[in-house]
Amino acid sequence: MVREAVDVNGQSGAGRTAKNRAKVRTSNLNFYYGDNQVLKGVNLAIAQNKVTALIGPSGCGKTTLLRCFNRMHDLYPGNRYEGEIILDSAVNLLSKKIDPIEVRMRVGMVFQRPNPFPKSIYENVAYGLRVQGEKRRRVLDEKVEKSLRAAALWDEVKDRLNEVGNSLSGGQQQRLCIARALATDPELILFDEPTSALDPIATASIEDLMASLKETVTILVVTHSMQQAARISDYTAFMYLGEMMEFGTTKKIFSAPKEERTRDYIGGRFG
Repeated sequence: MVREAVDVNGQSGAGRTAKNRAKVRTSNLNFYYGDNQVLKGVNLAIAQNKVTALIGPSGCGKTTLLRCFNRMHDLYPGNRYEGEIILDSAVNLLSKKIDPIEVRMRVGMVFQRPNPFPKSIYENVAYGLRVQGEKRRRVLDEKVEKSLRAAALWDEVKDRLNEVGNSLSGGQQQRLCIARALATDPELILFDEPTSALDPIATASIEDLMASLKETVTILVVTHSMQQAARISDYTAFMYLGEMMEFGTTKKIFSAPKEERTRDYIGGRFG
């Protein structure tokens, strides 16, 4: 099934207006693991400086879709994309002319479990900058502090920058990973169930952080928690068996979904 692309207000075709332009948009996106097609004609518009949640049952393709945006699938042989992912109405992130490393600098990612590098707190955050070729200590110092502040971690680690990243608590490690993603000034950050391994207090901290981050960066988050999607997102997309079944404002998706499968999933009839 190929559904027509909709804008961030749910309008299609000629109904789009300039103010509704998305930060990034998929166009008839298909993805294959070898001969196995996992994504089927996905069209999705992601609003700038908003949080968009991807929901759906396990195995529906949410994480597969998420990892298309920063070309993570390129790391494994046999994977194949079809279609486009357009950034700022101009750049196709799937173009073979674009270096996947460049894509990952523009599209950061935070994984399900905190994964700090076996380096100091400072070097974790500075890593992407060094990959870009930045060597000036003053610039590195400024960017590390700025990123740690943006991740609400600076006050907790400013006197521990030379300690290894995994010496921090789980919630702090996840915020360190967020700081690492922020250091290269990404335009989009992908969150893959970023709180599933955290306790309720750390979860609340990460959710508050995402709410503040959307002022400067666009966010796409995969979550299995309906409550979390309702709390943190402005828009919600429901996926099923590799297809984009329904997309709209979170309020509309949770209060008046149009599709029967969406109603059944949100109502807990399957998961």
